[in-house]
Amino acid sequence: MSRTAKGVAVALLHVCMVALLGGKLLYDRATLPAVWVEAAPHDPSLPIRGRYVSLDLVVEGRGLREPDKKAGWQPAQAVQLSVEGGRLVAAPKAEERGLDPSRQVRIVERQGRKFAVLAQPVPFFIPEHVPDPSLRPSGEELWVQVTVPRQGPPRPIRLGIRKGTGALLPLELR
Repeated sequence: MSRTAKGVAVALLHVCMVALLGGKLLYDRATLPAVWVEAAPHDPSLPIRGRYVSLDLVVEGRGLREPDKKAGWQPAQAVQLSVEGGRLVAAPKAEERGLDPSRQVRIVERQGRKFAVLAQPVPFFIPEHVPDPSLRPSGEELWVQVTVPRQGPPRPIRLGIRKGTGALLPLELR
């Protein structure tokens, strides 16, 4: 086999792998539940290149342990994620084996309110020419639409904003 034929074979193999991954993600978007989740920007620290916003996802916690106020550090709780009534719900996981760090929550208190937040932030990649969408003026909340796979972290699809109690408006980031 010539060098050119080998090069073409490797290139075709790479194209097939990328196409399979893209097809799997499109299939997941079509079949897995998708939901809008309130997000809080998190300072990104991934060692990868590119522009992205790291987001803490705020979930509805059901039956989670309350954190001990005396302890300074709170361990993350293993949870099962599900979509119920258009909301992302985190309930305690019955089995502690094989803990997935992307399926753990912490109870966080901000401005007198308690939130259940996924322990591992999710990255959302943005184009170079778009200003940082996580920097919102007062009165606007950042939301992210995610698909919820059976395992692993929720996968972000797109960002949106909500002003007060108004409707959720998807952001055009292209």
